[in-house]
Amino acid sequence: MADEWFAFLKKDYLQGFPAFCGFEVDRVDRGVFETRLAVGDMHRQQDGFVHAGVMATMADHTAGYAAFTLVSERERILTIEFKINYFKPALGDSLLCRSRVVHAGKKIMVSESEVFSVPDGKERLVAKAMVTLMAVVLSAGGTKSKSAPH
Repeated sequence: MADEWFAFLKKDYLQGFPAFCGFEVDRVDRGVFETRLAVGDMHRQQDGFVHAGVMATMADHTAGYAAFTLVSERERILTIEFKINYFKPALGDSLLCRSRVVHAGKKIMVSESEVFSVPDGKERLVAKAMVTLMAVVLSAGGTKSKSAPH
């Protein structure tokens, strides 16, 4: 059942604003989610660096899906607190985000995300986020997500 759930989450991640941004899923495992972005001009700010908002969105959404791997199909994950540190400007033509759950409570979870820019094929840590998340039980008809596997 885990493989089916992970396949669902991989597709579910790619809708709405994250799909608009162009994020792609690289890896899904229990408590782990990794994503990638091919950086285009629309992702950059006025000085040519990847916009901080793009990195924050990627870190938050990927952290949430790391937590999502640990809940049942009847639950959804919502961010309740988010903190990000930026270490250096993101350069290059791609970003990589690696997220993992560092605390998995019954309702409250904490995930961390590391965002890397990849200029010239070499990963450089550019940001790190800590994201506190809450698992909520899905009410009937309460989501626009694609149907979860049964």
